[in-house]
Order: sequence, then structure tokens, then C-alpha cells
Amino acid sequence: RNSAMTEVTKRILVTGGSGLVGKAIQEVVAHGEGRPDEEWIFVSSRDADLTSSSETKALLERHKPTHIIHLAAMVGGLFKNLRSNLEFWRRNIHINDNVLHSAHEAGVEKVVSCLSTCIFPDKTTYPIDETMIHNGPPHSSNYGYSYAKRMIDIQNRGYSEQHGRRFTAVIPTNVFGPHDNFNIEDGHVLPGLIHKVFLAKQTGSALTVWGTGKPRRQFIYSLDLARLFLWVLREYEEVEPIILSVGEEDEVSIREAAEAVAEAMDFQGELVFDTTKADGQLKKTASNAKLRRYLPGFQFTPFRK
Repeated sequence: RNSAMTEVTKRILVTGGSGLVGKAIQEVVAHGEGRPDEEWIFVSSRDADLTSSSETKALLERHKPTHIIHLAAMVGGLFKNLRSNLEFWRRNIHINDNVLHSAHEAGVEKVVSCLSTCIFPDKTTYPIDETMIHNGPPHSSNYGYSYAKRMIDIQNRGYSEQHGRRFTAVIPTNVFGPHDNFNIEDGHVLPGLIHKVFLAKQTGSALTVWGTGKPRRQFIYSLDLARLFLWVLREYEEVEPIILSVGEEDEVSIREAAEAVAEAMDFQGELVFDTTKADGQLKKTASNAKLRRYLPGFQFTPFRK
């Protein structure tokens, strides 16, 4: 809906546009956060196979973006990663190299890619900040995915140094919201808990949570993250990545998360922790100090809300 006065100067292509974060950006852009000089194009795996360099190139030739938000990835929960580290590495390396290199060849002004807090070193001091990403191996459970994501940062640095490109990346903490993956086997923890509570209510049984309930996570609501993505695309000029997260004080244990879901869904049954199941990383506390320096007033949606 561009007025005759405003010319579109930004054509923004969003890969992974049908996923959790892509849908959130669509939602935020559609409800007042988009600008008249921006045209938004959301694509998914149905539009192009990004593991193919020719299909990726064709996609960019078709849409001629000036900017890209790169969200597309092969993702999965803890147990899917444990089984398929090689596949996670190869598919994500191909996707990322194809998107970044095609963007460079097509003269795209800016690319903002999405990393993940699981890329952080497993053995580290907390909180982790943006300077510490490469300081040691990631957790062994999902090293394929984690190393592939880390390589985006390496590649961004190369395009900046050798070609002056503004390719950067954000590192969100645990994202949740509408259009999440509610699959209990390989989805994320919150939608998995919501699905489990739904089933427990139907069958009148206890809620069984995998692991001890002790691991702690920073959860960020997808629509909050979407608003921050728009800010990064428009305002953030560094090549160095930026952590997009609630503060350290807002970390929630898996037990607290399960209790919050049970309360929100009015589940009266009991909570059981299956300690034969793996916990994954106990914590990966990230500092949002850099984000706060840029945006001291940003309001996150409270977790229980």
C-alpha cells in the first residue's frame, strides 16, 4: 500500500518466511511497522531449495532484493540434532553459503542472518556476549548445526573485509510464539510443553517433562524479536553480530516454564520429571548489554503474559 508520493527503495526478501520468526516479521510488518518505502517478500522452501546454488541465484534474480533477512535453516530439537549432526552441518552450510554468496553477486546492500545461542561455547563464563562466540567448541549435542551457524559470522567478516559488504547477524535466545513447531519429538521446549499439557488434560494424566527441569533459558517472544529485526535491518551498522534477548534476570528454568504453561492452560494435574531423558545444556545465559546500549527503552513482552 504505497502512496503515490513514496517510492519503494527497499525490496526486502525474507528467507524462511513461513517459519516461527518469518511469520512474526510478516505479522509486525502487516500491522503498522512496515514503511511506505519498503516492499516485503516472504519466501519458504516451496519457493526455492536454498541448498541448490542455481535455485538460490534464480530466486534473487526473480525478486531483485536490495536487502535480505536470512532465516532459512534446517532446524530441530535436541533429540533430532543428536541423531543427525552431519546432515545439520551440510544442509545449513550449503544454504548459508548460497544465500550469502548469491546476495554478494547480486549486489544486495545488506543481509541480516539469524544465528542461535546454541552456537556459544559449551565451557565458558557467563553471561556470554558477542565477543565470545568462537572461544571454544559448542555443546556436543548439536555441533553440526552450531558450527554451521558460526560460519555465517566468519563469512560476514570476509564479505566486509574483501568487498565492503554490510552483511551482519543477530543471535536470538530461545524464541517462542505463534506458528511454532509443536511436535513433541523434535520441536522446541515451550510448544512441546503446550502440546503435552493439551494431551495430559485430554487423557487426565500427569504432565511428564523430559529431564530434571533445572536447565535455565532466556525466552524471547517472536513478535518482540520481529520488531528488533526491523531495527537491525534499518539502523544497525556493525558487521559484528548482536544478541537479541531479554535480560539475564529474566531467565526461566524448564520447571518454571512448565508450571507457567500448566497455569496458563488451567492444568490441575501433577508434574513429573523424567530424569532418564537428557537435559542438554544446563544454561547458556546471554548478555543483552549491547542491545540495551542501542535501545535502552525497548519493552519486552513479559514471559507470563
